[in-house]
Amino acid sequence: MIVFPNCKINLGLHITAKRKDGYHDIETIFYPIPFTDLLEVIPRKGEPDCILEQTGLSIAGTPEQNLCIKAYRLLKNDFPSLPAITIYLHKQIPTGAGLGGGSADGAFMLQLLADRFELPVKKSELERYALMLGSDCPFFLINEPVLAIGRGEKMQPAAVDLKGWQLVLLLPGMNISTKEAFEKCMPRTAAIPLKDAISLPISTWRDSITNQFEETVFLHHPQLATYKQLLYEQGAVYASMTGTGSTIFGLFAKAPDATELRERSGCETRIISL
Repeated sequence: MIVFPNCKINLGLHITAKRKDGYHDIETIFYPIPFTDLLEVIPRKGEPDCILEQTGLSIAGTPEQNLCIKAYRLLKNDFPSLPAITIYLHKQIPTGAGLGGGSADGAFMLQLLADRFELPVKKSELERYALMLGSDCPFFLINEPVLAIGRGEKMQPAAVDLKGWQLVLLLPGMNISTKEAFEKCMPRTAAIPLKDAISLPISTWRDSITNQFEETVFLHHPQLATYKQLLYEQGAVYASMTGTGSTIFGLFAKAPDATELRERSGCETRIISL
């Protein structure tokens, strides 16, 4: 069984408070996009009980830190009958890019194991396991536009539809530390509540929807600000950094010239029809 974990973009992102548990409360719109990894599990015999075979883009850290293996171990602990497996993961979504690719892999792994081995686990229970993997992991079990608050785990449907728009991703290949980005941002309330701003015409988003992390990330990585400006110069109706970076995306009514964007930015460039 093969699945295709997709990533997301953030439409607006603000820190609203720092919590006593060390986390931060945020407000954002998670919007799923059709840019995917490939994930497969094959039952096997013998030890160890879980082997990861990874191809494509490199992933920092050890295999034991990979969320696919962590997802397997979470379920194995509660469902001992889960057989030994080999995980085949082909990475296309870059890590440290604000796209949530690793979180998607972990969440899809939970669902894949539950489906493949017919585990008696409810969707709400899978969401609980996903939250153990990461704050944004439960979103990928829903995979519909949501307004996310709290750590990102409290979600409600968001009435936003980008069907028909052209999404441009500029992928600098730069890994931005989420921890560092959070440490340098101060909590504050958005000038316009995101749930209100997102209902306005997309042509108004440039002035009403912001990613607060741009303020500090752009300060230390000014080239990202130039990529955002480049997208506007090429006709983007709205452009932003996603997550804590480093991907910069733009929404276009008509797809721009990918070759020109690639040459001027020096970034891998993807154009996706939504």
